[in-house]
Amino acid sequence: MSNTVYIATSIDGYIARKDGSIEWLTEFPNPDGSDYGYAEFIRDIDAIIMGRHTFETVSGFDTWMYPVPVFVLSSTLKQLSGRWANKAEIISGNLQDILSALKTRGLERLYIDGGKTIQSFLAEDRIDRMVITTIPIVLGSGIPLFGKSAELHFRHDSTEIYAGGLVKNTYIRQSIQSS
Repeated sequence: MSNTVYIATSIDGYIARKDGSIEWLTEFPNPDGSDYGYAEFIRDIDAIIMGRHTFETVSGFDTWMYPVPVFVLSSTLKQLSGRWANKAEIISGNLQDILSALKTRGLERLYIDGGKTIQSFLAEDRIDRMVITTIPIVLGSGIPLFGKSAELHFRHDSTEIYAGGLVKNTYIRQSIQSS
């Protein structure tokens, strides 16, 4: 099983403004119409686990951009609403049980999305790879990518630089051996 974060942040580490808005992500010029590697990334994904707030955000999009099953992690929702409610399924419970249930369905390469969801996976050391694109903006405040977590070590795997100053870094989870 492999769990990957694929997300954009501001220079100061925020994934959204305090109100959850992400329109600042589209304010940067994209003269070549690049998808910044998203199509290539999603080809290797079996399913997406996103948080409720992230689902509410994508429910406002004009286009459903996920070609794989989407699971909305929530301990309070009983049903999804909005334009894309029929495109996703609610899941709840502890992460180990959720991951085991998805594995029995043949879904092993997971894209983990949404601030709280990513933070909960990191808190349980369930992230294997992070692909983080830094957008050249300082928001000053907002919803942070990282929260409290145990110390986790990652190895830098690659860097890609895109037009407009976007920088995508990929990190792979590393186990630290005691000496």
